[in-house]
Amino acid sequence: PSPTMTIREIQNVSVTTQANIYFGDRCVSHALHLPDGTKKSVGVVFPTEQRFSTSQAEVMECVAGSCTYRLKDATDWRACSAGESFHVDANSHFDIRVNEPFHYICHYA
Repeated sequence: PSPTMTIREIQNVSVTTQANIYFGDRCVSHALHLPDGTKKSVGVVFPTEQRFSTSQAEVMECVAGSCTYRLKDATDWRACSAGESFHVDANSHFDIRVNEPFHYICHYA
C-alpha cells in the first residue's frame, strides 16, 4: 500500500518561476527550494501515458486527481489518488497513466 500524505502547503520556499514543460505539454512543474537545502517539485500531469526516469529517489505524492503507475520491472499497475503516494528508486523509471489531471508534489530523497 502507498503511504498516506497530507501536505496542503509548503512554507518558506523559493520557487523557480519558469515552469518545466515536457511530454508534449502534458506535464507542467515548478521547482521548490527549501531553506534546509532540500528540493521538491510541484506540478500537474494531464491525461497521458508516459515514462518518467529518475536520477535520484523520489516520493510522488498525489495532491488531487489520480493515476495508475507501474514501477521499473513490475508487471502490475497500481492506483494512486489524493492523499496517497508512491516511492521510486534512484536511477530508475516508472510508467504513469493519467485520465484526469494528476496534481503532485515530488519529494526528492
